[in-house]
Amino acid sequence: MALLGSNPSRNLYVLKLVILWMVVAGLMRAAECTRLRHHGHHRRRPGGGLPAGAAAAGAFGCRAYKASLTDFGAVGDGTTSNTHAFAAAVANLSLYAAHGGAMLFVPPGKWLTGPFNLTSHFTLFLHRDAEILASQDIDEWPIIDPLPSYGRGRDLPGGRYSNFIMGSNLTDVIITGDNGTINGQGKVWWDKFHDNKLEYTRGYFVEIMYSDHILISNLIFKDAPAWNLHPVYSSNVLVLNVTILAPVTSPNTDGIDPDSSSNVLIEDCFIVSGDDCIAIKSGWDEYGIAFNMPTRHVIIRRLTCISPTSATIALGSEMSGGIEDVRAEDIMAINTESGVRIKTAIGRGGYVKDIFVRRMTLNTMKYVFWMAGNYGQHPDDKYDPNAIPIIHNINYRDVVAEDVTIAGKLEGLPKAPFTGICLSNVTVDVVKSKKLKWNCTDVEGVSSAVMPTPCDSLRDLGADDAPCPFPTGSLPIETVAFQECQYGRVKL
Repeated sequence: MALLGSNPSRNLYVLKLVILWMVVAGLMRAAECTRLRHHGHHRRRPGGGLPAGAAAAGAFGCRAYKASLTDFGAVGDGTTSNTHAFAAAVANLSLYAAHGGAMLFVPPGKWLTGPFNLTSHFTLFLHRDAEILASQDIDEWPIIDPLPSYGRGRDLPGGRYSNFIMGSNLTDVIITGDNGTINGQGKVWWDKFHDNKLEYTRGYFVEIMYSDHILISNLIFKDAPAWNLHPVYSSNVLVLNVTILAPVTSPNTDGIDPDSSSNVLIEDCFIVSGDDCIAIKSGWDEYGIAFNMPTRHVIIRRLTCISPTSATIALGSEMSGGIEDVRAEDIMAINTESGVRIKTAIGRGGYVKDIFVRRMTLNTMKYVFWMAGNYGQHPDDKYDPNAIPIIHNINYRDVVAEDVTIAGKLEGLPKAPFTGICLSNVTVDVVKSKKLKWNCTDVEGVSSAVMPTPCDSLRDLGADDAPCPFPTGSLPIETVAFQECQYGRVKL
Protein backbone atom coordinates (compact mmCIF):
# COMPACT_ATOMS: atom_id res chain seq x y z
CA MET A 1 0.00 0.00 0.00
CA ALA A 2 1.53 3.28 -1.15
CA LEU A 3 0.58 5.12 2.05
CA LEU A 4 2.63 2.84 4.27
CA GLY A 5 6.30 2.93 5.10
CA SER A 6 8.66 0.96 7.28
CA ASN A 7 7.49 2.35 10.63
CA PRO A 8 4.95 -0.11 12.15
CA SER A 9 3.42 2.38 14.59
CA ARG A 10 2.98 4.97 11.86
CA ASN A 11 1.44 2.35 9.58
CA LEU A 12 -1.11 1.48 12.27
CA TYR A 13 -1.94 5.15 12.74
CA VAL A 14 -2.46 5.68 9.00
CA LEU A 15 -4.59 2.54 8.67
CA LYS A 16 -6.80 3.68 11.53
CA LEU A 17 -7.33 7.03 9.83
CA VAL A 18 -8.17 5.41 6.50
CA ILE A 19 -10.61 2.94 8.12
CA LEU A 20 -12.24 5.82 10.00
CA TRP A 21 -12.71 7.69 6.74
CA MET A 22 -14.20 4.63 5.05
CA VAL A 23 -16.75 4.34 7.84
CA VAL A 24 -17.64 8.02 7.56
CA ALA A 25 -17.88 7.76 3.77
CA GLY A 26 -20.22 4.78 4.09
CA LEU A 27 -22.51 6.75 6.36
CA MET A 28 -22.49 9.66 3.94
CA ARG A 29 -23.48 7.39 1.05
CA ALA A 30 -27.09 7.35 2.21
CA ALA A 31 -27.21 10.94 3.41
CA GLU A 32 -27.97 13.98 1.33
CA CYS A 33 -25.75 16.98 1.81
CA THR A 34 -26.89 19.00 4.77
CA ARG A 35 -27.34 22.19 2.76
CA LEU A 36 -30.26 20.88 0.68
CA ARG A 37 -33.51 22.19 2.11
CA HIS A 38 -37.26 22.42 1.58
CA HIS A 39 -39.16 19.48 0.15
CA GLY A 40 -40.81 19.62 -3.26
CA HIS A 41 -42.62 16.93 -5.22
CA HIS A 42 -42.43 17.37 -8.98
CA ARG A 43 -42.91 14.34 -11.22
CA ARG A 44 -42.77 13.67 -14.89
CA ARG A 45 -46.16 13.13 -16.55
CA PRO A 46 -46.58 9.81 -18.39
CA GLY A 47 -47.18 11.59 -21.69
CA GLY A 48 -44.25 13.96 -21.30
CA GLY A 49 -44.58 17.71 -21.10
CA LEU A 50 -44.62 19.91 -18.03
CA PRO A 51 -46.75 19.06 -15.01
CA ALA A 52 -49.33 21.53 -13.82
CA GLY A 53 -47.83 24.35 -11.80
CA ALA A 54 -44.33 23.75 -13.15
CA ALA A 55 -43.64 27.43 -13.62
CA ALA A 56 -43.96 27.92 -9.87
CA ALA A 57 -40.90 25.77 -9.20
CA GLY A 58 -38.44 28.63 -9.32
CA ALA A 59 -36.07 28.13 -6.37
CA PHE A 60 -32.59 26.69 -6.80
CA GLY A 61 -32.57 22.92 -6.99
CA CYS A 62 -36.04 21.50 -7.58
CA ARG A 63 -36.95 20.52 -11.13
CA ALA A 64 -40.36 20.34 -12.71
CA TYR A 65 -39.38 17.72 -15.26
CA LYS A 66 -37.39 14.49 -14.98
CA ALA A 67 -36.04 12.25 -17.73
CA SER A 68 -33.80 9.19 -17.81
CA LEU A 69 -30.76 8.91 -20.02
CA THR A 70 -32.34 5.80 -21.54
CA ASP A 71 -35.19 7.97 -22.86
CA PHE A 72 -32.67 9.23 -25.40
CA GLY A 73 -31.47 5.84 -26.60
CA ALA A 74 -28.49 5.41 -24.28
CA VAL A 75 -27.08 1.92 -23.64
CA GLY A 76 -25.24 1.25 -20.36
CA ASP A 77 -23.01 -1.64 -21.41
CA GLY A 78 -19.68 0.20 -21.04
CA THR A 79 -18.79 -0.11 -24.73
CA THR A 80 -21.59 1.58 -26.70
CA SER A 81 -20.94 5.29 -27.25
CA ASN A 82 -23.64 7.50 -25.73
CA THR A 83 -22.19 10.82 -26.85
CA HIS A 84 -25.22 11.62 -28.99
CA ALA A 85 -27.61 10.50 -26.24
CA PHE A 86 -26.08 12.87 -23.68
CA ALA A 87 -26.13 15.74 -26.18
CA ALA A 88 -29.75 15.05 -27.10
CA ALA A 89 -30.77 14.77 -23.47
CA VAL A 90 -29.24 18.11 -22.47
CA ALA A 91 -30.61 19.85 -25.58
CA ASN A 92 -34.10 18.53 -24.89
CA LEU A 93 -34.07 19.31 -21.19
CA SER A 94 -32.71 22.81 -21.77
CA LEU A 95 -36.14 23.69 -23.17
CA TYR A 96 -37.53 23.46 -19.62
CA ALA A 97 -35.10 25.97 -18.08
CA ALA A 98 -37.71 28.71 -17.94
CA HIS A 99 -40.46 26.34 -16.84
CA GLY A 100 -39.18 24.81 -13.63
CA GLY A 101 -35.98 23.21 -14.90
CA ALA A 102 -35.16 19.57 -15.54
CA MET A 103 -33.23 16.64 -14.12
CA LEU A 104 -31.37 14.02 -16.16
CA PHE A 105 -31.28 10.73 -14.26
CA VAL A 106 -28.40 8.35 -15.03
CA PRO A 107 -29.58 4.84 -14.06
CA PRO A 108 -27.45 1.81 -13.07
CA GLY A 109 -24.98 0.82 -15.77
CA LYS A 110 -21.74 1.95 -17.40
CA TRP A 111 -22.39 4.86 -19.74
CA LEU A 112 -19.58 5.58 -22.18
CA THR A 113 -19.58 9.07 -23.69
CA GLY A 114 -17.49 11.81 -25.14
CA PRO A 115 -17.51 15.32 -23.62
CA PHE A 116 -20.87 17.00 -23.07
CA ASN A 117 -22.27 20.36 -21.99
CA LEU A 118 -24.69 21.25 -19.23
CA THR A 119 -27.50 23.80 -19.26
CA SER A 120 -29.12 26.17 -16.75
CA HIS A 121 -31.71 25.13 -14.15
CA PHE A 122 -30.49 21.59 -14.63
CA THR A 123 -29.56 18.62 -12.45
CA LEU A 124 -27.40 15.68 -13.49
CA PHE A 125 -28.18 12.89 -11.00
CA LEU A 126 -26.31 9.55 -10.90
CA HIS A 127 -27.72 6.41 -9.30
CA ARG A 128 -25.27 4.81 -6.87
CA ASP A 129 -24.66 1.99 -9.38
CA ALA A 130 -24.23 4.34 -12.33
CA GLU A 131 -20.81 5.05 -13.82
CA ILE A 132 -20.21 7.59 -16.56
CA LEU A 133 -17.11 6.61 -18.54
CA ALA A 134 -15.16 9.23 -20.48
CA SER A 135 -14.36 8.19 -24.02
CA GLN A 136 -10.73 7.24 -24.67
CA ASP A 137 -11.13 8.16 -28.34
CA ILE A 138 -9.26 11.46 -28.48
CA ASP A 139 -11.05 12.33 -31.73
CA GLU A 140 -14.18 12.78 -29.60
CA TRP A 141 -12.48 15.60 -27.67
CA PRO A 142 -12.64 18.77 -29.80
CA ILE A 143 -10.09 21.58 -29.46
CA ILE A 144 -11.32 24.67 -27.60
CA ASP A 145 -9.82 28.07 -26.87
CA PRO A 146 -7.44 28.59 -23.97
CA LEU A 147 -8.72 30.36 -20.89
CA PRO A 148 -8.32 34.13 -21.34
CA SER A 149 -6.66 34.50 -17.93
CA TYR A 150 -4.01 31.94 -18.97
CA GLY A 151 -3.36 32.93 -22.59
CA ARG A 152 -2.53 29.37 -23.59
CA GLY A 153 -3.03 25.80 -22.51
CA ARG A 154 -1.44 24.80 -19.23
CA ASP A 155 0.44 21.84 -20.73
CA LEU A 156 1.27 23.34 -24.12
CA PRO A 157 0.92 26.63 -26.05
CA GLY A 158 -2.26 27.15 -28.04
CA GLY A 159 -5.71 25.72 -27.42
CA ARG A 160 -6.71 22.74 -25.35
CA TYR A 161 -8.77 19.60 -25.59
CA SER A 162 -12.37 19.96 -24.52
CA ASN A 163 -13.27 19.48 -20.89
CA PHE A 164 -15.31 16.35 -20.20
CA ILE A 165 -18.33 17.93 -18.45
CA MET A 166 -18.61 21.66 -19.04
CA GLY A 167 -20.84 24.68 -19.21
CA SER A 168 -20.58 28.45 -19.64
CA ASN A 169 -22.84 31.35 -18.63
CA LEU A 170 -25.10 29.06 -16.60
CA THR A 171 -27.14 29.50 -13.46
CA ASP A 172 -28.56 26.94 -11.02
CA VAL A 173 -26.69 23.77 -12.01
CA ILE A 174 -26.42 20.65 -9.84
CA ILE A 175 -24.13 17.67 -10.46
CA THR A 176 -25.00 15.10 -7.81
CA GLY A 177 -26.16 11.59 -7.04
CA ASP A 178 -26.13 8.77 -4.55
CA ASN A 179 -22.35 8.34 -4.73
CA GLY A 180 -22.38 7.31 -8.36
CA THR A 181 -19.08 7.48 -10.25
CA ILE A 182 -17.74 9.64 -13.06
CA ASN A 183 -14.66 7.90 -14.46
CA GLY A 184 -12.28 9.88 -16.68
CA GLN A 185 -10.29 6.78 -17.73
CA GLY A 186 -7.32 9.11 -17.66
CA LYS A 187 -4.46 6.69 -18.25
CA VAL A 188 -4.46 7.27 -21.99
CA TRP A 189 -3.96 10.98 -21.31
CA TRP A 190 -1.31 10.46 -18.62
CA ASP A 191 0.69 8.16 -20.90
CA LYS A 192 0.61 10.65 -23.76
CA PHE A 193 1.64 13.43 -21.40
CA HIS A 194 4.60 11.45 -20.06
CA ASP A 195 5.63 10.43 -23.59
CA ASN A 196 5.34 14.02 -24.92
CA LYS A 197 2.78 12.88 -27.49
CA LEU A 198 0.06 15.43 -26.74
CA GLU A 199 -0.63 18.10 -29.34
CA TYR A 200 -2.72 20.21 -26.98
CA THR A 201 -3.31 20.67 -23.26
CA ARG A 202 -5.44 17.99 -21.63
CA GLY A 203 -9.03 18.90 -20.89
CA TYR A 204 -10.30 19.14 -17.34
CA PHE A 205 -12.83 16.76 -15.83
CA VAL A 206 -15.52 19.29 -14.90
CA GLU A 207 -15.13 22.95 -15.84
CA ILE A 208 -17.91 25.46 -15.23
CA MET A 209 -17.24 28.98 -16.58
CA TYR A 210 -18.92 32.38 -16.06
CA SER A 211 -21.66 30.74 -14.01
CA ASP A 212 -23.56 31.25 -10.78
CA HIS A 213 -25.11 28.94 -8.19
CA ILE A 214 -23.34 25.66 -8.86
CA LEU A 215 -23.58 22.60 -6.60
CA ILE A 216 -21.41 19.49 -6.99
CA SER A 217 -22.07 16.84 -4.34
CA ASN A 218 -22.26 13.17 -3.36
CA LEU A 219 -20.27 11.73 -6.24
CA ILE A 220 -17.01 9.88 -6.87
CA PHE A 221 -14.69 11.38 -9.48
CA LYS A 222 -12.10 8.89 -10.63
CA ASP A 223 -9.01 9.05 -12.89
CA ALA A 224 -9.41 12.50 -14.40
CA PRO A 225 -7.26 13.38 -17.44
CA ALA A 226 -5.95 16.41 -15.50
CA TRP A 227 -7.59 18.82 -13.03
CA ASN A 228 -10.80 17.38 -11.57
CA LEU A 229 -13.21 20.16 -10.58
CA HIS A 230 -12.50 23.59 -12.04
CA PRO A 231 -15.00 26.37 -11.35
CA VAL A 232 -13.61 29.41 -13.18
CA TYR A 233 -14.96 32.97 -13.48
CA SER A 234 -17.92 31.80 -11.37
CA SER A 235 -19.65 32.60 -8.09
CA ASN A 236 -21.67 30.83 -5.41
CA VAL A 237 -20.07 27.42 -5.91
CA LEU A 238 -20.58 24.56 -3.44
CA VAL A 239 -18.58 21.32 -3.53
CA LEU A 240 -19.86 18.98 -0.82
CA ASN A 241 -19.33 15.32 0.12
CA VAL A 242 -17.23 14.58 -2.95
CA THR A 243 -14.63 11.81 -3.27
CA ILE A 244 -11.82 12.34 -5.80
CA LEU A 245 -9.49 9.45 -6.61
CA ALA A 246 -6.47 9.16 -8.90
CA PRO A 247 -3.14 7.34 -8.69
CA VAL A 248 -0.66 9.41 -6.71
CA THR A 249 1.68 9.20 -9.72
CA SER A 250 -0.87 10.64 -12.18
CA PRO A 251 0.21 14.04 -13.57
CA ASN A 252 -1.67 17.22 -12.63
CA THR A 253 -4.78 15.51 -11.27
CA ASP A 254 -5.55 18.39 -8.89
CA GLY A 255 -8.66 17.78 -6.83
CA ILE A 256 -10.60 21.06 -6.65
CA ASP A 257 -9.31 24.26 -8.27
CA PRO A 258 -11.39 27.40 -7.64
CA ASP A 259 -10.07 29.86 -10.22
CA SER A 260 -10.95 33.57 -10.51
CA SER A 261 -14.12 32.73 -8.60
CA SER A 262 -15.85 34.14 -5.53
CA ASN A 263 -18.00 32.71 -2.76
CA VAL A 264 -16.86 29.09 -2.84
CA LEU A 265 -17.62 26.48 -0.17
CA ILE A 266 -15.78 23.13 -0.09
CA GLU A 267 -16.87 20.74 2.67
CA ASP A 268 -16.45 17.09 3.64
CA CYS A 269 -14.32 16.03 0.69
CA PHE A 270 -11.83 13.14 0.46
CA ILE A 271 -9.10 13.47 -2.17
CA VAL A 272 -6.30 11.16 -3.28
CA SER A 273 -4.42 12.59 -6.23
CA GLY A 274 -1.17 13.13 -8.08
CA ASP A 275 -1.19 16.88 -7.47
CA ASP A 276 -2.55 19.46 -5.04
CA CYS A 277 -5.75 18.33 -3.33
CA ILE A 278 -7.04 21.89 -3.51
CA ALA A 279 -5.34 24.57 -5.60
CA ILE A 280 -6.72 28.10 -5.47
CA LYS A 281 -5.86 30.10 -8.60
CA SER A 282 -6.60 33.35 -10.45
CA GLY A 283 -4.78 33.49 -13.77
CA TRP A 284 -1.25 33.30 -15.11
CA ASP A 285 1.20 36.19 -15.38
CA GLU A 286 0.31 39.01 -17.81
CA TYR A 287 -2.89 37.24 -18.88
CA GLY A 288 -4.18 36.96 -15.31
CA ILE A 289 -3.16 40.55 -14.57
CA ALA A 290 -5.07 41.80 -17.62
CA PHE A 291 -8.14 39.64 -16.86
CA ASN A 292 -8.07 40.95 -13.29
CA MET A 293 -10.57 38.63 -11.61
CA PRO A 294 -9.49 37.57 -8.11
CA THR A 295 -10.51 34.49 -6.20
CA ARG A 296 -12.02 35.57 -2.90
CA HIS A 297 -14.25 34.40 -0.06
CA VAL A 298 -13.37 30.68 -0.10
CA ILE A 299 -14.23 28.31 2.77
CA ILE A 300 -12.66 24.84 3.09
CA ARG A 301 -13.85 22.55 5.87
CA ARG A 302 -13.25 18.94 6.84
CA LEU A 303 -10.94 18.04 3.99
CA THR A 304 -8.97 14.78 3.96
CA CYS A 305 -6.03 14.66 1.54
CA ILE A 306 -3.45 12.14 0.36
CA SER A 307 -0.91 13.39 -2.20
CA PRO A 308 2.73 12.38 -1.61
CA THR A 309 4.23 14.88 -4.07
CA SER A 310 1.96 17.89 -3.65
CA ALA A 311 0.10 20.15 -1.24
CA THR A 312 -3.00 19.67 0.84
CA ILE A 313 -3.99 23.25 0.00
CA ALA A 314 -2.04 25.32 -2.53
CA LEU A 315 -2.42 29.02 -3.22
CA GLY A 316 -1.11 29.61 -6.75
CA SER A 317 1.06 29.34 -8.56
CA GLU A 318 -1.33 31.00 -11.03
CA MET A 319 -2.45 33.86 -8.78
CA SER A 320 -1.99 36.96 -10.95
CA GLY A 321 -5.56 38.17 -10.48
CA GLY A 322 -5.20 37.96 -6.72
CA ILE A 323 -6.34 35.58 -3.95
CA GLU A 324 -7.91 36.87 -0.74
CA ASP A 325 -10.05 35.80 2.20
CA VAL A 326 -9.52 32.05 2.27
CA ARG A 327 -10.66 30.22 5.41
CA ALA A 328 -9.64 26.59 5.96
CA GLU A 329 -10.35 24.55 9.07
CA ASP A 330 -10.44 20.95 10.30
CA ILE A 331 -8.02 19.66 7.69
CA MET A 332 -6.42 16.21 7.73
CA ALA A 333 -3.57 15.11 5.48
CA ILE A 334 -1.71 11.81 5.35
CA ASN A 335 1.44 11.13 3.35
CA THR A 336 1.21 14.50 1.62
CA GLU A 337 4.18 16.66 0.64
CA SER A 338 3.04 19.83 2.41
CA GLY A 339 0.21 21.18 4.50
CA VAL A 340 -0.33 24.63 3.01
CA ARG A 341 1.82 25.92 0.17
CA ILE A 342 1.98 29.39 -1.36
CA LYS A 343 3.47 29.34 -4.87
CA THR A 344 4.36 32.48 -6.79
CA ALA A 345 7.15 34.17 -8.77
CA ILE A 346 8.37 37.47 -10.15
CA GLY A 347 6.17 38.22 -13.16
CA ARG A 348 3.01 36.96 -11.48
CA GLY A 349 1.96 40.25 -9.95
CA GLY A 350 -1.26 39.94 -8.00
CA TYR A 351 -1.43 39.11 -4.32
CA VAL A 352 -2.21 36.42 -1.76
CA LYS A 353 -3.61 37.98 1.39
CA ASP A 354 -5.93 37.37 4.31
CA ILE A 355 -5.43 33.61 4.53
CA PHE A 356 -6.69 31.88 7.68
CA VAL A 357 -6.04 28.23 8.57
CA ARG A 358 -6.78 26.41 11.81
CA ARG A 359 -7.04 22.88 13.20
CA MET A 360 -4.83 20.90 10.85
CA THR A 361 -3.83 17.32 11.66
CA LEU A 362 -0.95 16.12 9.49
CA ASN A 363 1.00 12.87 9.32
CA THR A 364 4.03 12.06 7.15
CA MET A 365 4.91 15.36 5.50
CA LYS A 366 7.96 16.86 3.87
CA TYR A 367 6.97 20.40 4.83
CA VAL A 368 4.18 21.65 7.07
CA PHE A 369 4.48 25.27 5.94
CA TRP A 370 5.90 26.05 2.51
CA MET A 371 6.09 29.37 0.74
CA ALA A 372 7.96 29.72 -2.55
CA GLY A 373 8.60 33.03 -4.28
CA ASN A 374 10.66 31.40 -7.01
CA TYR A 375 8.16 28.97 -8.51
CA GLY A 376 8.72 30.07 -12.13
CA GLN A 377 6.79 28.37 -14.95
CA HIS A 378 5.80 31.32 -17.13
CA PRO A 379 3.39 30.99 -20.09
CA ASP A 380 5.83 32.81 -22.39
CA ASP A 381 8.60 35.42 -22.33
CA LYS A 382 6.17 38.38 -22.36
CA TYR A 383 5.68 38.53 -18.62
CA ASP A 384 6.57 41.75 -16.81
CA PRO A 385 9.69 41.35 -14.63
CA ASN A 386 8.43 44.28 -12.57
CA ALA A 387 5.17 42.51 -11.70
CA ILE A 388 6.01 41.61 -8.12
CA PRO A 389 3.46 39.56 -6.13
CA ILE A 390 2.40 40.71 -2.67
CA ILE A 391 2.01 38.06 0.04
CA HIS A 392 0.54 39.40 3.27
CA ASN A 393 -1.48 38.41 6.35
CA ILE A 394 -1.05 34.64 6.34
CA ASN A 395 -2.33 32.99 9.54
CA TYR A 396 -1.93 29.41 10.79
CA ARG A 397 -3.03 28.16 14.20
CA ASP A 398 -3.76 24.91 16.05
CA VAL A 399 -1.63 22.59 13.95
CA VAL A 400 -0.35 19.15 14.94
CA ALA A 401 2.02 17.31 12.61
CA GLU A 402 3.91 14.03 12.97
CA ASP A 403 6.73 12.44 10.99
CA VAL A 404 7.81 15.69 9.29
CA THR A 405 11.09 16.32 7.48
CA ILE A 406 11.11 20.15 7.68
CA ALA A 407 8.70 22.22 9.76
CA GLY A 408 8.78 25.22 7.48
CA LYS A 409 10.42 26.33 4.24
CA LEU A 410 9.50 29.97 3.82
CA GLU A 411 11.19 31.72 0.89
CA GLY A 412 9.91 35.19 0.06
CA LEU A 413 11.26 37.67 -2.48
CA PRO A 414 14.17 40.05 -1.79
CA LYS A 415 12.27 42.90 -3.48
CA ALA A 416 9.04 42.06 -1.68
CA PRO A 417 9.31 40.03 1.53
CA PHE A 418 6.26 38.02 2.53
CA THR A 419 4.82 39.90 5.51
CA GLY A 420 2.24 39.52 8.24
CA ILE A 421 2.87 35.80 8.77
CA CYS A 422 1.44 34.46 12.03
CA LEU A 423 1.87 30.98 13.54
CA SER A 424 0.38 29.96 16.90
CA ASN A 425 -0.17 26.74 18.85
CA VAL A 426 1.81 24.60 16.42
CA THR A 427 3.48 21.30 17.34
CA VAL A 428 5.60 19.60 14.69
CA ASP A 429 7.36 16.29 15.29
CA VAL A 430 10.42 16.57 13.05
CA VAL A 431 12.24 13.34 12.23
CA LYS A 432 15.97 13.17 12.88
CA SER A 433 17.68 14.75 9.91
CA LYS A 434 20.67 16.87 9.02
CA LYS A 435 18.32 19.37 7.38
CA LEU A 436 17.28 22.56 9.10
CA LYS A 437 13.98 22.36 10.92
CA TRP A 438 13.14 25.83 9.60
CA ASN A 439 14.49 27.57 6.50
CA CYS A 440 13.34 31.19 6.21
CA THR A 441 14.43 33.96 3.84
CA ASP A 442 12.72 37.28 3.10
CA VAL A 443 9.74 36.71 5.38
CA GLU A 444 8.43 38.70 8.33
CA GLY A 445 5.98 37.72 11.02
CA VAL A 446 5.31 36.50 14.54
CA SER A 447 4.84 33.22 16.36
CA SER A 448 3.61 31.93 19.69
CA ALA A 449 3.65 28.45 21.21
CA VAL A 450 5.37 26.93 18.19
CA MET A 451 7.57 23.84 18.50
CA PRO A 452 10.23 23.44 17.28
CA THR A 453 11.18 27.09 17.72
CA PRO A 454 10.79 28.84 14.36
CA CYS A 455 13.30 31.08 12.63
CA ASP A 456 14.14 34.51 14.05
CA SER A 457 12.18 36.30 11.33
CA LEU A 458 9.00 34.90 12.93
CA ARG A 459 9.39 36.82 16.19
CA ASP A 460 8.38 34.79 19.26
CA LEU A 461 5.68 36.62 21.24
CA GLY A 462 5.55 34.00 23.98
CA ALA A 463 3.17 31.15 24.69
CA ASP A 464 0.65 33.41 26.45
CA ASP A 465 0.11 35.68 23.49
CA ALA A 466 -3.26 35.72 21.71
CA PRO A 467 -3.60 33.13 18.93
CA CYS A 468 -3.41 34.07 15.27
CA PRO A 469 -6.74 35.50 14.09
CA PHE A 470 -9.48 33.51 12.41
CA PRO A 471 -12.61 35.37 11.24
CA THR A 472 -15.73 34.90 13.34
CA GLY A 473 -18.24 36.35 10.90
CA SER A 474 -19.95 34.27 8.24
CA LEU A 475 -19.66 34.67 4.47
CA PRO A 476 -22.59 34.93 2.04
CA ILE A 477 -21.83 31.47 0.59
CA GLU A 478 -22.79 29.93 3.94
CA THR A 479 -26.41 31.03 3.45
CA VAL A 480 -26.75 29.73 -0.11
CA ALA A 481 -29.16 26.79 -0.16
CA PHE A 482 -30.61 24.50 -2.79
CA GLN A 483 -34.00 22.93 -2.31
CA GLU A 484 -34.42 19.32 -1.31
CA CYS A 485 -36.70 17.61 -3.80
CA GLN A 486 -38.43 14.29 -4.32
CA TYR A 487 -38.73 12.62 -7.74
CA GLY A 488 -40.52 9.35 -7.26
CA ARG A 489 -37.93 7.22 -5.45
CA VAL A 490 -35.09 9.60 -6.33
CA LYS A 491 -34.40 12.24 -3.69
CA LEU A 492 -32.07 15.18 -4.17
